[in-house]
Amino acid sequence: MGLTSAANGGGDDGFRLCIFDLRRGLSEGQELDKILFFYPADLPFSTQLSVIGLSEGLITFTRIFSPDAACEEIEAECHSHVFYEAEPDIWMVMVVEKSKEKEAIWRLDALRKVLKEVHSLFVMFHGSLRSLLMKDPSGGSLRSQLFLFITDYLSAFQKRSPLDYCCWDFLVSKKLHLPSFRDSLKERGTIQMLTIGREAALEVQSLVRLVESCTGSTSCHSLLMFQDLLVSTTFSPDDTVGLFVYAVQRLIPRVLSTGLSSWSYLRKGSASSASFLGSAAGGGGPLTEQFYGSYDSFPEESRTSQIRPLQHEKWSKGKDGFLVNDSWRPENDNSVPSSPTIFLQKSDERMYFSIYQYKNLTLIFTVPISSIPNGEQGLSNVKQLILENASLKFSKVEEKLTKGWGGENAYHVSGYRYLLVDGDRNNSRASPPTKVATLSKESLLALNKLRKEVDLEKSRVRWEAARYDKDLEISIRAKNNAWVIARTTRGKELYMVLENANETVLYASDAVEKFSNRYCNGVFSLD
Repeated sequence: MGLTSAANGGGDDGFRLCIFDLRRGLSEGQELDKILFFYPADLPFSTQLSVIGLSEGLITFTRIFSPDAACEEIEAECHSHVFYEAEPDIWMVMVVEKSKEKEAIWRLDALRKVLKEVHSLFVMFHGSLRSLLMKDPSGGSLRSQLFLFITDYLSAFQKRSPLDYCCWDFLVSKKLHLPSFRDSLKERGTIQMLTIGREAALEVQSLVRLVESCTGSTSCHSLLMFQDLLVSTTFSPDDTVGLFVYAVQRLIPRVLSTGLSSWSYLRKGSASSASFLGSAAGGGGPLTEQFYGSYDSFPEESRTSQIRPLQHEKWSKGKDGFLVNDSWRPENDNSVPSSPTIFLQKSDERMYFSIYQYKNLTLIFTVPISSIPNGEQGLSNVKQLILENASLKFSKVEEKLTKGWGGENAYHVSGYRYLLVDGDRNNSRASPPTKVATLSKESLLALNKLRKEVDLEKSRVRWEAARYDKDLEISIRAKNNAWVIARTTRGKELYMVLENANETVLYASDAVEKFSNRYCNGVFSLD
């Protein structure tokens, strides 16, 4: 019954996304209280409860056999269920319809990382879900925040680079563009680093120290990017990933100047953000609006306190080079900071979130609100101090990095299409999108299948409470005779597609050895 109901109703028929709290709605007649978010929101509550009830039952059932290992995924006949325990007893579940094609188009680990990304970004801007529920036990405030945030996440990024559509006809019209086999040479939740020389590294270090000294706070953290690549960071690994993801999609010069974004789950031709919000919450009648709220129905005091950092084209560059965003400015309330603020991981303290841009450089720095005297005026003084003392440094660093930059194809390796992942450092490097776009569908489907095998092995080792240091090598001959290869060792992963390789596996293995020795310091060599 639950699996059938998951496929019925309005919206995108093959997709459901819900967040629920197992600690709520325990009494008969109060079951709705456990629902914190549901998409599409216009589905009848009976259908929503059916999906959540099925998910809760699967979680409870799997815990019988594995009490210490949370349920991650369930494969049913027509749907795949992806689970993520975002916080203790607060679950996010995605239900996707299986493809009618013989080859699976989804990789469930990639879908789970979408859930992790949604939660991580929400916590960065709003704080943890549990802390918000403690402030408002009714859950009303959290529901309205989740509603706006996630619908913005799904709908706001509609303008995409033409490269994102090159030769691809997968999911059109208003359907959601979720990570599929087309994205097999990408790794969500990782950063991409810029390789720089020693002289440039010293200049960057000097710039970062100068900026942090201008803030006058020992708790200042900074992150520096060149175009869409990370140059340096003093944030924790988790905070670095979150800020990097947000910066690439909303802050870097390319996005600000063109309005393009690669972070879209709605394909070209979709409705606007406003109409998407309306369809997500306005079609369910008065009860739906009362439970989730539509933006127009939010009370005035609630509406003005809602920050919407994922809305498209909200960031703009001021004359002084600092980016501005009025999403944090409440109406008629000077007691709340109007400058952008965020929460860092494992911290309940709000931090001022400031971004400075000079040509291809983007600097993000945060300081605790409590450490800046005179609030907004004090932050303005800090920004002025940075402009007065660091402008020449910014110019010098940008010039050095630009001269050393090899362009968009800097990390292209002729004859190879690859993805290199370092799980310990949360970074990755891959062939440029323009090169990946030349791969055939058969190659990408084979790679997606191979990555699912690696995901399964990683999950098995993880549940056995062992560190994933097992060496693994898998080679697959695709239908188009391309070689698709995976090698993993000591927390590092290499995925490769060789479409013009010789017929023998020995030739393909030798090609991987050459790549490993030249570009990976021999980490993936079999010797």
